[in-house]
Amino acid sequence: MDPNKEEFLKEFGADYGYPNGPKTIDEIRATEFKRLNGLVYLDHAGATLYSELQMEAVFKDLATNVYGNPHSQSDSSYATCDIVREARQQVLDYFNASPKEYKCIFTSGATAALKLVGEAFPWSDQSCFMYTMENHNSVLGIREYALSQGSAAFAIDIEESLDHSRGNLMSVKVSQHQIQRRNEARFFEKEPTGGAYNLFAFPSECNFSGLRFSLDLVKIIKEDSDRILEGSPFCSGRWMVLIDAAKGCATQTLDLSKHPADFVVISFYKLFGYPTGLGALIARNDAAKLLKKTYFSGGTVAASIADTDFIKRRQEIEELFEDGTTSFLSIASIRHGFKMLNSLTMPSISRHTTSLTTYVRKMLLALKHENGASVCTLYRSDNVKVVCHGWGPIISFNLRRPDNSWFGYREVEKLASLSQIQLRVRNIEWERTLGFPQTGCFCNPGACAKYLGLSHSDLLSNIEAGHVCWDDYDVVNGKPAGAVRVSFGYMSTYEDAKMAYLLWMWLLKFIDFVRTSFVSLPNQIGRYHLRERPSSFLNEGPRKLLAGGVFLKSITIYPIKSCAGFSAASWPLSSTGLQYDREWLLKSLTGDILTQKKVPEMCLISTSIDLHQGILFVESPRCKERLQINFKSNTCNGSTGEDFHIHGQRYEGRSYNNEVNIWFSQAVGQPCCLLRCSMSNYYLNNSRCVGMRRDVQSRLNFVNEAQFLLISKESVSDLNDRISSNMKNSALGVAVQVNPMRFRPNLVISGGEPYAEDGWRTLKIGDNCFTSQGGCNRCQMINLVNEGGQMQKSNEPLATLASYRRVKGKILFGILLRYETADEVEQETNSWLQVGQEIHPNSF
Repeated sequence: MDPNKEEFLKEFGADYGYPNGPKTIDEIRATEFKRLNGLVYLDHAGATLYSELQMEAVFKDLATNVYGNPHSQSDSSYATCDIVREARQQVLDYFNASPKEYKCIFTSGATAALKLVGEAFPWSDQSCFMYTMENHNSVLGIREYALSQGSAAFAIDIEESLDHSRGNLMSVKVSQHQIQRRNEARFFEKEPTGGAYNLFAFPSECNFSGLRFSLDLVKIIKEDSDRILEGSPFCSGRWMVLIDAAKGCATQTLDLSKHPADFVVISFYKLFGYPTGLGALIARNDAAKLLKKTYFSGGTVAASIADTDFIKRRQEIEELFEDGTTSFLSIASIRHGFKMLNSLTMPSISRHTTSLTTYVRKMLLALKHENGASVCTLYRSDNVKVVCHGWGPIISFNLRRPDNSWFGYREVEKLASLSQIQLRVRNIEWERTLGFPQTGCFCNPGACAKYLGLSHSDLLSNIEAGHVCWDDYDVVNGKPAGAVRVSFGYMSTYEDAKMAYLLWMWLLKFIDFVRTSFVSLPNQIGRYHLRERPSSFLNEGPRKLLAGGVFLKSITIYPIKSCAGFSAASWPLSSTGLQYDREWLLKSLTGDILTQKKVPEMCLISTSIDLHQGILFVESPRCKERLQINFKSNTCNGSTGEDFHIHGQRYEGRSYNNEVNIWFSQAVGQPCCLLRCSMSNYYLNNSRCVGMRRDVQSRLNFVNEAQFLLISKESVSDLNDRISSNMKNSALGVAVQVNPMRFRPNLVISGGEPYAEDGWRTLKIGDNCFTSQGGCNRCQMINLVNEGGQMQKSNEPLATLASYRRVKGKILFGILLRYETADEVEQETNSWLQVGQEIHPNSF
């Protein structure tokens, strides 16, 4: 046995692996999670995994039984009603809730359950919605219902303190944030009388930090609100309590007989992986009767009359709130998930996942840089007095550089996604692929701001800088805008935990290697250009660098965004760059812009242009006929076109006839339409699109960042040498040789030293002038290659580039250019580029 695992078992053996269960963790993984062989999955807070035996039982159930619509009167319908009734009871049993006191209302998920409470709660101008800062966006959304009805809303932080007046007993203290209202005048007409209903919401476990709130808060708020909210106008109202248990109940028991919350919301995929799209609201009977439902539907009414205002609603709580036909086949499947959880028992699951979390947290905290600085900052409230009932199996953190600055979570994510080969090199016996942990704020803005120390002004400035959920802005104004999250589930193993730790160890070594071996040099205007150190040409002037000359080796035009391009010996320029370059794109019927990231097969669509005839030729292996589009005639539809945005820039596109769209739909395998960029002038202004693009005043077609991408043949050659060296050192076989066209450049140059282009400020090709807009940030797209008509993906060349071409979280290769036209408006030019022309750069 691995000596490290022996040490782990000495400390955690009594809790790890279900030693007293029907199966050990190794047996569970071998028999119920065979698909995880070679995969480390670390995002159980996002969605846990279903057991293969669980799914076999579901399939067998559905294959051997007939379940009909429960609103019918057939035998199959009665069978469904029985299954649904049993499922409701299983849910209540899971929370130790008596059916005499609680009802289980099935919904499409925890979010739908929260929405149901928000829209049906008896809000008034005397009411209040109070919630902890650590809450999911789906809980915060209830605030909209409260405020729209004239109620107040405010967030709180909850702390524990010693109450000397009560014999030094632990007491709860509430720190109240500002009260939010949308109708102040209405509020001050009269003071709250104490008869209004108020709602308090908190999670059983914070999905950002893993903090488990004390469930005693239920009784404290319901029975002692006068004391803990002393001085507040809402201290004497009738308080009802909602628990968001979507994350917490997967690894922690919530006993409603001891903690009688009024509402509890759950999603079943968080519990046992399947089914998705199904959740429940567990509601106290007396609380449910207070909910005021407006809408009615099939299944929720006993009778209605179509041409007069008459309905008679059903009396049973479940029937009243479950609109339409429930997802009865999904409901039938949850019993198989509960069977699996009950066989392990929740206390055992909690101890098992806690042992893994404690181990990884301990190892991460021990990581140090060579100068002694800590690598990981973990986000948990050890230094904050909170009402805490322990910690769930979540670790959220960020990584720091030796100088204490932050690595962005997107940078960590990108590096980790490239780590598969490196991890295999160092741990060949595992051969594991990483199912990467989640990054960002995990839809929990309050916890994110609280733990990251972000003020209101920080948050607003981040938004003004263009930062929104799920984007790539990971460090703004020197502060992280999110975190990395690792989370464990009941089927997680020591090997998963060890791999998580070794990933960060590898990243640490990788970071130190880059820091000690390579350097980013700031130039005069604040940009960065890369140079390997030591370098024979680092301190040499541009004339020495260009000894022998630099020439234009190839010109490539890509008429349709993300489709294959074609090379030309010479080509005209326009104010948009190369004439007709990315002047067309494909858009799905749902409005999505199609790219190779979404549809890799787009690279199989070949294009060419006959300038004399004014025809764009398009071919695809999926289409028998070659498509011809006369772009000089008015072949677009007569409509004025449509507006849309790409990378922060507004475009107007004109569509084509149905025949053209059918051809492209067949070529890409999904319905789509072809759009051509109109000739209207649209310029990007950085003052309106901060952080989106670097162009200040240049006309752009459907490009990602700039008019041109320039790649150096010598730089590609150096990259290939490094890939070959890495492959030899790792003994992984034949090295991958990367062609310059893998990077989809417009211009390929030859001559000079590798990466000399990094230092160019401007350049002249023939009589045409260009301005460098800095390096091109590379992504996983360059790892895709077309082999025999099939798209293949590897780790190269991005993995090697990441080892020496990283600047502030970006992996740079090639430079972006802007064509400096004489006029700022679009015009036909007589300027051409020609292969073989000499290039004259001006360096920084």
